[in-house]
Amino acid sequence: MSRWNPFRLQSAILVFGLSCLPLAGMSENAVPSILKAFTAPPASFRIDPIAYESPFNSETQTRVNSVDDWNRRRKEIYDSWMEVMGPWPELLKDNSLEVGSTKDCGNYIQQRVFLDIAPQQRASAWLLLPKGAGPFPSALVVFYDPETSAGLKSDKPGRDFGRQLVKQGIASLSIGTPGGNAWKPEIGEAQCQPLSFHAYVAANAWHAMANHPQLEASRIGVVGHSYGGKWAMFAAALWNRFAAVAVSDPGIVFDESRPNVNYWEPWYLGLDHQNPKPESGIPSTSHPRTGAYRILIEQGMDLHEIHALIAPRPFLVSGGSEDPVERWNALHHLAEINGLLGHKERVFFTQRKRHGPTDTSNAQLMAFFQHFLMP
Repeated sequence: MSRWNPFRLQSAILVFGLSCLPLAGMSENAVPSILKAFTAPPASFRIDPIAYESPFNSETQTRVNSVDDWNRRRKEIYDSWMEVMGPWPELLKDNSLEVGSTKDCGNYIQQRVFLDIAPQQRASAWLLLPKGAGPFPSALVVFYDPETSAGLKSDKPGRDFGRQLVKQGIASLSIGTPGGNAWKPEIGEAQCQPLSFHAYVAANAWHAMANHPQLEASRIGVVGHSYGGKWAMFAAALWNRFAAVAVSDPGIVFDESRPNVNYWEPWYLGLDHQNPKPESGIPSTSHPRTGAYRILIEQGMDLHEIHALIAPRPFLVSGGSEDPVERWNALHHLAEINGLLGHKERVFFTQRKRHGPTDTSNAQLMAFFQHFLMP
């Protein structure tokens, strides 16, 4: 397995406004064969290099040519997004997991736990631990409800990422929507957009995991499907302590031709107290863009800049109906950033026909985390 360690200094990238994290060089171990074919577009697909403006082009019209240039450009991108989305509340750095109950599930331990996800917000979650001494690599699993991810509900097959991970020797913490309603998430007094608040919640969960004696702070990933994929992608972009990220068919770029790639909605990036969106739906003359989403579109910003903030950490896109092969037009920019930073084979894009996970896509996702998180 890979011995990739995100706390071994090789090239330092700053998480401006959050923390300073030295990021690592890649393990010399080869990428697993189940993933090898997905580090580049298929031969039949030709990348359009100008479909998305290169993140290497700075706001001052200068081109990134070095790691130092990229560090400055990265701060520029991060600051621009945070300015539009709004600031985070103070992080809960002393966060912890309070155990409510424990159950032996045979080859792993299941614990119902409680943690603070934001000021005045406490949530229940499921912590699944491999048997053994630890500390273990782990992943935060984000979805509508924690029970699905922990394998405690059977109505959404293939979405039990937390249970599948622990069976591979990777601990998992499964959490759900802040407040329980994904269409009206509880953000308290926060002044940021709901999707950014979700990333803030994930950062607070990271602290609870990092402070846990049986979890290794340097090997915490984040993963989610659909809505959870949007959440996981923003979490990894805005909180650089996540060591690796996998997203399952969230819609990784803005796309107003697809109703499910709905970043324009008020529960994601379209919250606007002054000019609330009258009803959900694809933006149009009768349904204008609102909130941060409107500003991002007007300024020509897109989610390939969010991808850029993940570099050079490993990023798997498990694409389905919402993320077709054309998404390589955005992802190739992330691969170029990794190349500048001295890394390759850290961007993976697998494909399936349907939105829901399959046995194959889940096997690929498990192999990804085994390779990048397992010691």
